[in-house]
Amino acid sequence: MLLARWVADATTILTLAGLAYSLLALWSARAYGRAQRSPQPSTYPGVSILKPLKGVDPGMYKDFASHCRQEYSGEYEILFGVRSLEDASVPIIERLRAEFPDVSIRLLVCPQVLGPNGKVSTLAQMLPEARYDHLLINDSDIRVSPHYLRNVMQRFSAARAGRRPVGMVTALYRGRSHATLGSRLEALGISTDFMPGVLVARWMENGLNFGLGSTLAVTRAALHAIGGLEPLAEYLGDDYELGARIAKAGYRVVLSREVVETSVPAYRFGQFWEHQLRWARNLRDARKAGYLGMGVTFGLAWALLNVLAHAGSIDSLALFSLLLLVRVAVALSVGVGLLRDRGVLRHLWLLPLRDLIALLIWVWSFADDCIVWRGERYRLLNGKLVQAG
Repeated sequence: MLLARWVADATTILTLAGLAYSLLALWSARAYGRAQRSPQPSTYPGVSILKPLKGVDPGMYKDFASHCRQEYSGEYEILFGVRSLEDASVPIIERLRAEFPDVSIRLLVCPQVLGPNGKVSTLAQMLPEARYDHLLINDSDIRVSPHYLRNVMQRFSAARAGRRPVGMVTALYRGRSHATLGSRLEALGISTDFMPGVLVARWMENGLNFGLGSTLAVTRAALHAIGGLEPLAEYLGDDYELGARIAKAGYRVVLSREVVETSVPAYRFGQFWEHQLRWARNLRDARKAGYLGMGVTFGLAWALLNVLAHAGSIDSLALFSLLLLVRVAVALSVGVGLLRDRGVLRHLWLLPLRDLIALLIWVWSFADDCIVWRGERYRLLNGKLVQAG
């Protein structure tokens, strides 16, 4: 009986902590929304977009084409990097060049392997070929609006007197799901959990100290200050590490007002679990203290467990109802209001299931250091990829 009482009390405390976190997420979203309404300066530096490729993603041509339809007053180029001309993405690049002859599009072959992170290996070899001093890296499955470059590049000159220079601009994103449960759960988690967490970190830390792979716009000066891209070839979370190093070098990392879209594969449930676990263990290694504190963010899951621990008492049901109300408010405020993710409304009923699974993944992420990435098993050692025996 003593254990049952302890469990009931613990889940109540964790539920209340989750409620406080959800309220903080609402406040952080409001703060971000206010900041994006302030006037932005007009600046149009030349920019090189670097896109490392391996294979073909769903909707890849449309994703690439969105980068070619930019309403941008400055000059820009798009560089695609592949390990070899046998890569399945090459015909798509050739089609892109034919249909957008006015856009500077180049295909680079980058055969060297500089570390276990093939994406960074390719990027490091592409870098010397880029013409401009502003570089923008994003993943191959990112789709953007015609105002993308304008909104991202504006942030480099949005500095107040006496503040550190901007070294990186990154962007929030939403997921474009496919017709599997795993795909829908991951897209829902991006818009209603991960992005609110980014906004909370931004508010609590008075800025960002990491980057998001949806958009990593950097200056050559900032990149030079951290020793370039090559040292990141050993890391799984290269986007996080790049932003963290730029912030540590004395530059600011800021969010753009732009929101981009990523394609979430049609995961089977096992693939979804594996991807989420890899993501969780990478985050655990990158932000150890913050990741441990993430336990309090699963308020809805704790509230469900609290109802079970109290045998469905009126008080536990009332607390669950309050948590559900605030959790839905966060999902709507961030997912629909800021990210404009229509899928959130369609799949809102999956929120309790998604949050329960997220809690299980968080717990299981502490059980081991192993991940599976691109069919290979690795161990994570302070964020670095070490081939597992």
